[in-house]
Amino acid sequence: MKKETTLNVVNLSRSLQEKETEIGLLQKTFTEIGSELDLDKVFQIVSERARELINAETILIPLLDDNCETYTYRGGAGKNADEIVGESLPLEYGVCGWVWKQKRPWWQGMLDELSDEEKNLWEREAGNMILVPLQGKRHFLGGIAGLNKQDGSTFDKNDLNLLQLFASIVSVAIENAMAVKSMEASHELNEDYRFKLENLNKQLIESSKELEYLSLYDSVTALPNRSLFHDRLARDISEAKRNDTEVGVLLIDIDSFKDINDTLGHDYGDRLLNKIARRFEEEIKNNETLARLGGDEFIIVLPDHNRVKVIKRAEQLIYSLKDAFKIEQNTIVVSASVGVSVYPEHGKTISNLLSHADFAMYEAKSGNLSICVYNPDNDHLVQGHLAMVADVRKALDEKHFDLHYQPKISTETGRIVAAEALGRWHSESRGNVPPIIFIKVLEQNGLIDEYTYWAVETALAQAKQWQSGYSTLRIAVNVSPQTLMHPDFIDNINLIIKDEKDGELLTFEITENLFLSEFDRLADVLEHVCSLGVELSIDDYGTGYSSLSRLRRLPVRELKIDQSFIKEMVANKDDEAIVHSTIELAHNLGLTVVAEGVETQGAFDLLDHLGCDIIQGYLISRPVPNDEFEVLLQ
Repeated sequence: MKKETTLNVVNLSRSLQEKETEIGLLQKTFTEIGSELDLDKVFQIVSERARELINAETILIPLLDDNCETYTYRGGAGKNADEIVGESLPLEYGVCGWVWKQKRPWWQGMLDELSDEEKNLWEREAGNMILVPLQGKRHFLGGIAGLNKQDGSTFDKNDLNLLQLFASIVSVAIENAMAVKSMEASHELNEDYRFKLENLNKQLIESSKELEYLSLYDSVTALPNRSLFHDRLARDISEAKRNDTEVGVLLIDIDSFKDINDTLGHDYGDRLLNKIARRFEEEIKNNETLARLGGDEFIIVLPDHNRVKVIKRAEQLIYSLKDAFKIEQNTIVVSASVGVSVYPEHGKTISNLLSHADFAMYEAKSGNLSICVYNPDNDHLVQGHLAMVADVRKALDEKHFDLHYQPKISTETGRIVAAEALGRWHSESRGNVPPIIFIKVLEQNGLIDEYTYWAVETALAQAKQWQSGYSTLRIAVNVSPQTLMHPDFIDNINLIIKDEKDGELLTFEITENLFLSEFDRLADVLEHVCSLGVELSIDDYGTGYSSLSRLRRLPVRELKIDQSFIKEMVANKDDEAIVHSTIELAHNLGLTVVAEGVETQGAFDLLDHLGCDIIQGYLISRPVPNDEFEVLLQ
């Protein structure tokens, strides 16, 4: 047992050392290429560092030529690289062409997603190879390819993630160096260019700083993120094992934070989280870790703390929130619920300590307590999950779910032209349950199909009622890929939508990830949906894996730009450029464009200027019950 424990510690230490080595190698690369504008030197540095990063025999850098019909190996390192660099091939030949068309990385794990015929072809063609895209700010550049591991093993998911992270940063340096090469060749290097070049280099420096934050720190609060927190807790557990001491874990959830976001907006919510983080930091000592797990959850690791000490620290943290926070003219009073677990009393692994702290935090909320320590005698976590599933099942059977409606308005006329139906659930025992929770339970327990058919049927009935009393409006309903691709979907939807008159009152919103499904079957299903008069809309565009070639071949009528791009659009020129190009692309494809998450007049005015067709967001209205929506119609 002691040998096994020692081995685990050694393995954990080795894993942490490997991560430190990887981060060090990435930082070294940023330093080397940060101001390097010689394209050949950039290729040399990138090739050598990528080879070291994933332990490859050979690294090659194929770049797309200007004609967009061929690609050329512009750089490389390792075995036989000198023989390949400089060679050009047609885009249809080899893995590079596949990556260009799919806009996805290639590695052996992709074989499981291919048909048997394609699998046999690519298994012979690609061998032990990994190739990730190099995506510039303006267009696809090419890729970074690794051939064969030096130790004889195959490339794994970790290699893929590392090389993708590496490629996303070095692509900026490659694009900069290519721009320099092009401008030098045309003798147009002037003062204006040098000014732009300085800005590009500043962007590269900022990008490398941002990478460090993205990999280790939370962008909203500047606290360690989940990844760094895991490393710190693993380190503290190892030390506690050696020293026979205890480690306390505090999981802190801010009460009613969603209401703050809904009332004041996400910008205020982020600013409040930042202020809360600063309050907590004042209570943290040098050997302790304060991190943000995401959303409104913070977690604290307290080395060498027993149960009594941990509870005392939790009380101090709760007390630190007693003074109200001021954001502009708003005064906000915050409370929190804290779940406590202690190593090794409540678990010896990170996952156990986290899940038990989470359970204790949930008990604190349920019992209107500020602090709750995990008690294994009360741990009905499994039963609690089953109870949630049972409650969701009951809510479906007894029709306790409700639909709220958020209007969509035309930028041209300012009138309501459509609405989106959004599910809501008020449980007698749980209160208002957020959709993100009950939708997840529905999906995980095979209930999402039944819920979706209920939502479609309910939205259709409401649309018919408004048609007879007010005006004809299409109501959009989100349809999950799981439901849409179910073998019985067509039969079931035919029972709800009887004819085109019904279909003309509905829009189905589907996500970009649906494009990863079996394309021929997807096309057949969507064609049938459109034959019923239903329109199709791509939801959260820009966050998934859409293929333009496939988008053209599918009967989609509408494209919704994800609110993450809309949120910072007025202040962030990059987001504005993305939104502008998306609108132009959609219009070129004959699609209507909807911007969701519009919260300010400035965003509305800019979207109107850029030619966006329809606006949806809190600036117009939050999702409201049908009677309140009728007031908006009037």
